Amino acid sequence: MINIEDFKNIDLRVARILEAEKVENSDNLLKLKLDLGNETRQIVSGISRYYQTQDLINKEIIIVYNLEPKTIKGIESQGMLLAAKDENNLCLLTCDKEITPGTKIS
Repeated sequence: MINIEDFKNIDLRVARILEAEKVENSDNLLKLKLDLGNETRQIVSGISRYYQTQDLINKEIIIVYNLEPKTIKGIESQGMLLAAKDENNLCLLTCDKEITPGTKIS
């Protein structure tokens, strides 16, 4: 369990996917270019078994904005998308209405 102060340190934001491409020599990684309003970022995520790249364009997702960058397969990932996964499927956390990229989740 974490307390509310710990939770407040997690910066969740809306990001619009601008581009999506498969990562070379990987079965499940995608590189996503994201619009965050005042900046663009890229993240690497293991979702290609569940989503086609063309289906992700313009989708608004929720990311962990203040996660320390990590290099995956030689590509810097500047955040992490939020998703739910069970034995059969993976579901991205998305917005059900259009909202400005970069909006903080509260």
